[in-house]
Amino acid sequence: MQFRVNLVKTVDDSYDIVIGNGLLNELKDYLKEFLKKQRRNIAIITDSNVHKIYSEAFEKAVKEAVDEIGETSTIKVNTVVFEAGEKSKTRQTKEYIEDKLIEWGYRRDTLIIAHGGGVVTDMAGFVAGTFARGVPFVNYATTLLAAADASVGGKTAVDTEAATNLIGLIYQPNRVFIDTLTWKTLGSREISGGLAETIKHACMADREFFTYLESNIEKVFDMDSDVCKVISEKNCEIKYNVVMIDEKEQGLREILNLGHTVGRAIETVSDYRLSHGEAVSIGIMAQAKLGCSLGYCTEDDVSRVEALLQKAKLPVTIPEWIDKEALVKKLYTDKKVRGGKLRFVFQKGIGKMVEFESGTNAANAVYSKFIDEESARLIISEL
Repeated sequence: MQFRVNLVKTVDDSYDIVIGNGLLNELKDYLKEFLKKQRRNIAIITDSNVHKIYSEAFEKAVKEAVDEIGETSTIKVNTVVFEAGEKSKTRQTKEYIEDKLIEWGYRRDTLIIAHGGGVVTDMAGFVAGTFARGVPFVNYATTLLAAADASVGGKTAVDTEAATNLIGLIYQPNRVFIDTLTWKTLGSREISGGLAETIKHACMADREFFTYLESNIEKVFDMDSDVCKVISEKNCEIKYNVVMIDEKEQGLREILNLGHTVGRAIETVSDYRLSHGEAVSIGIMAQAKLGCSLGYCTEDDVSRVEALLQKAKLPVTIPEWIDKEALVKKLYTDKKVRGGKLRFVFQKGIGKMVEFESGTNAANAVYSKFIDEESARLIISEL
């Protein structure tokens, strides 16, 4: 006997992104409306760096929202803190967070708030997607890197010794807050890291934005409010226009991995001495130079990309202390690898991506190309 289980679904995972300079009042207003409709205990997930600077004011704002709707005695608010840094983005940290939630009596009646940068939003989103088989979560991004990349799009994951982001899921937040006021506490290196993803977006999707960055990127280090606002809005616009078409990475969404095939491998082989943004910067140069040799962009395009990355105080060559042969081998852990073969995505000039095969729709077109190991090794040797 055979039965068919019909589970055809229409799911609306839409959400709002709020961008501004100081957003705690907006967060409070959102929480009050949310909690009136769904009474949920709140778990704030953050890291040790953010906790030192912001947690007191942040938790106070969350508790005020609960108090103002008269639910202080019935809604729990707790904060889980883990050690800052990419090395904490592991299954062990995820287990630690989950055990804390269980210890506090949290179940399906939970709302998770990610308060921090890219590691925090990745980790908190993954916890939200699996805890009690899925609970809602909100991203409150405090870094340029999170604003540019991790907080938008729903990708969540942890790293393993084999590869970064190997275990995770796509799980969309209920709302995203991008607070540019918090960027003022970032160091120059952290700002540069976020600018790497910003430059990536311009390379792949917006030539005019690239030109704007050439003239204005150095102002980000001075926290020019107008420039920070433009960068936040353009990052979100470029990314969500891709995600809306291809949420599950069937084809188009692979373009968001521009520079990441080499970048993620460098990040891992460096044992995270290089930040994500620094590694991606070198990865962007690798694909640009390889793409130039294949005719996808010109030497002038490559020079402009290199100059912009350098303006952002980012590395464009592989440090001497990295074993380049180990790096070549590490490329095979990239999630785009198919059948044991390397695959790269390439920018087309500046502001577009190379489409190798048209699909039945924009979502499933092919934007990646198989690259033989020797070609990859040659480019790496030249960096």
